[in-house]
Amino acid sequence: MNSSSSSASSRLSTLKLHRRYTPFVFAFYMAGIMAFLMCCTIVAANSGLSAGYLQRVLSAYALAMPVAFCCVMLVRPLVARLVAATVQS
Repeated sequence: MNSSSSSASSRLSTLKLHRRYTPFVFAFYMAGIMAFLMCCTIVAANSGLSAGYLQRVLSAYALAMPVAFCCVMLVRPLVARLVAATVQS
């Protein structure tokens, strides 16, 4: 590995969050991806893929993302217990 790639790798590792933030980062990514896919689907089902589709999706996403993030954070403990009760350890 040359010096430029090792320094770039070093900079990236200093930008990473501490592992104690894992539940929040997981919830953020999960909520963001799921809310976007659901907004794409629901907007298409309700108003079709006509002009302005992307604008309508982004407008719905602006509301759905924070709601989805809060929901993931709230139900995470329950889901973890359900998985533990369902999956053999």
